[in-house]
Amino acid sequence: MAMREIGWNERRGCFVDAGKYEDAIRSIFKLYPWESMMEEEFAEQCLRTYKQMRWIEPIWKMLLSNKGILPVLWELYPGHELLLEARFVDGNSGWEPQSGWVRKPMHSREGANIVMKLEDGRKIETPGEYTNRKMIDQRLGPEVRFADRYPVLGLWMIDQECGGMGIREDAGRVTGNFSSFVPHYFK
Repeated sequence: MAMREIGWNERRGCFVDAGKYEDAIRSIFKLYPWESMMEEEFAEQCLRTYKQMRWIEPIWKMLLSNKGILPVLWELYPGHELLLEARFVDGNSGWEPQSGWVRKPMHSREGANIVMKLEDGRKIETPGEYTNRKMIDQRLGPEVRFADRYPVLGLWMIDQECGGMGIREDAGRVTGNFSSFVPHYFK
């Protein structure tokens, strides 16, 4: 069902199907990012009914998909061996990240709107729709490359336990929506 087919029944205080707006929706599997949903006119209803609904992809995932957590973690644990230094920046200031840093929107998907300044001064930029957003700068980690491919590991968490792992890889330094994806482990 498309989002435009979902209705709201104010009297009953619930989302309803598109038919006659009678059947309450109790479970929703969504592909639309939470941070985008919170900017919609129905955001209040999502929050008000959150505990009565079964959201498949819970709202707490918004914290994990928000790159703003990276500077906060660095501030809490400066110098930690598992973190890369990160800071909030004004993305509209016109200045670029220093060499050895990458600038990324706090909310973005699939490698969009990245500015990477390599240690040797070369710059890699990706286009995207996430302009005029709050940004962060993060120090580049060590380069990892296998057979001219750059891998990124992703974990699938279920009730705070890892239930799967996938590997995204690309010929370029930034993985995007056309990068290869291989599920590697499922539990």
